[in-house]
Amino acid sequence: MGSCNAIKKFLNTQLEDEDYIVGQLYADEYVSETPVTLPSSGRTGSESVSGNVSRCGIELNDKDNRKLYSAIDSWYGTPYQYGGCSTSGIDCSCFVGKIFSSVYGVKLHRVANDIQQDMDKMIGRNSLREGDVVFFTNSNGKVSHVGIYLKDDLFVHSSTSNGVTVSSLENNYWKKHFYKGGRHKAVTTNY
Repeated sequence: MGSCNAIKKFLNTQLEDEDYIVGQLYADEYVSETPVTLPSSGRTGSESVSGNVSRCGIELNDKDNRKLYSAIDSWYGTPYQYGGCSTSGIDCSCFVGKIFSSVYGVKLHRVANDIQQDMDKMIGRNSLREGDVVFFTNSNGKVSHVGIYLKDDLFVHSSTSNGVTVSSLENNYWKKHFYKGGRHKAVTTNY
């Protein structure tokens, strides 16, 4: 029922017909997934942890960008809302934009498909590094979902079923719909 209310709220906003049509074309698909079990700790991302483990359950080391994980932790668990861009509900493209703004000082396009234009280099899955944007297509073959690559085939995103969460690129849906990674010149990594 929450999803229906979010859609009704979104449709009642002042949108031009073109915005509505584009939004429907690129809308995130509902993907049902269980929280990923993280290999480094054996915990699921929903557990609260401290020390060298981020709130999202990723075990951190000296090479990890602590500012990135701190920004992710501040949004972790926020519910998904199509068109949302606040702590009461956020969609995938706004989440990626908020993280890039706070961590790297970079303003990205607002729509998942358009964020590709902000990348300096498009890369394959085997070349992904911490902070790269990961792009996914929907069943229509259009880029409709984005997240941020972390490490060990894990990425963070605003999932339609779990809100801001960590998922694995090995998940059947994400593996099948992975399009490309994108690297922005402002993103630096120690890996």
